[in-house]
Amino acid sequence: MSEHQAIKIEPVEKQIKVGLNQEAAFRLFTEDLNKWWPLATHSVGEEKAETCVFEGHEGGRIYETMKDGSQAGWGKVLAWEPFEKVVFTWFPSRTADTAQEVTVSFREISGGTQVELVHTGWEMLGEKAQTGREGYDFGWDFVLANYIVTATNK
Repeated sequence: MSEHQAIKIEPVEKQIKVGLNQEAAFRLFTEDLNKWWPLATHSVGEEKAETCVFEGHEGGRIYETMKDGSQAGWGKVLAWEPFEKVVFTWFPSRTADTAQEVTVSFREISGGTQVELVHTGWEMLGEKAQTGREGYDFGWDFVLANYIVTATNK
């Protein structure tokens, strides 16, 4: 048993509702990531970050570009199922071998779309796993609040 398998930490799970149809909610989350992601506070470069990109296909990269043109990887798309689900690795500020997995599902409901985010794989962070999970539990709330605001104003 490896050190990453020795501990089991519950996933971070978030459910939100936006007043967009399923296709629009999916597109906003992915191809329009730069319109709602809070780069100034939730990025590798923070004030140096200029944009972020979500390449919309299996194997696509998720990354930020700094004002000087350099890039920092955030993750890689594992599954691309427009307009129902996207699955990606997640490792901002870290190396890909410490990546967690994030699944975001989109389901049309009365008045909009339910978006469910499940962030798993905390064990990949070793002794920092529980702290990382706790930080992302609050972090995803903040990030998804920006997504909701952008969806509301769309």
